[in-house]
Amino acid sequence: MDAPKARLPIGVCLRSIRAEPGWWLESAQRLEAAGYAGLWCWDHFMGRGARKDVPVVECWTILSMAAAQTRRVTVAPFVANVMNRHPAVLARMASTLQIASGGRLILGIGIYCMDFPDAPERVARLEEAVAVLRALWTGGPVTRDSPFYPLREAWAHPVPAPAPRIVIGGETRAGARLAARIGDGWSTFDDNFEQHLPLYLETLAAAGRRREDQLVLVGFQGDWTRDWALLDTGWVRAPRETWERWRDAGADGAVVLAATTDDVDALVEAAGRW
Repeated sequence: MDAPKARLPIGVCLRSIRAEPGWWLESAQRLEAAGYAGLWCWDHFMGRGARKDVPVVECWTILSMAAAQTRRVTVAPFVANVMNRHPAVLARMASTLQIASGGRLILGIGIYCMDFPDAPERVARLEEAVAVLRALWTGGPVTRDSPFYPLREAWAHPVPAPAPRIVIGGETRAGARLAARIGDGWSTFDDNFEQHLPLYLETLAAAGRRREDQLVLVGFQGDWTRDWALLDTGWVRAPRETWERWRDAGADGAVVLAATTDDVDALVEAAGRW
């Protein structure tokens, strides 16, 4: 049987905080069948706030399971926090999932929800982490000096071919510039996309890089610390017109948060009206 074909240039980020693995995987299969392009997952280890007992679905485990239970959709962290794992470990995780999924991984990566170290060091670590990922995806041996992630005769086989696309999550001007310099794409949210896109494009051109080689994504999740009103958005009420508005603004795709079963139901129904 042929894999279902993508009809919609929209990815869905299924919530991982206050979620259960069974719900996540069932929703993933429904969204693929409806025609959505990709499945995205937050990279968190615990919930936020006073309660410590809220369930949290681990990002890379659930993406691997989702890749095994689907045939077409891309799978991606939204985004992998560079402070959560040594990039050499992340390189091996990503290459394994890229190969096992048949090339369906997008590696969203960035820094968020941490107050340490200070911002300049976090940016430097992200840039160094991307360099480590790319170096190790050649297979090795890799020897490189780094104040954060030095490597000595490091090997990493099997080699992913093609390597996963690295999409830098950057909500600030500095993040947009960094994505343009080192990423295979850029993701940010709707409240700053149009403001920062010109800077991203300007930096991309200054680096001698082509816009058509990049994947530019705009995310929609409101205040992710609380349930957001997806049912009141254009992604449910007028999905085609909403997508065309952001396509015309310069996006290659969108990532929309689905936090509940009602959200998934609404997205599945909306897909039928494209």
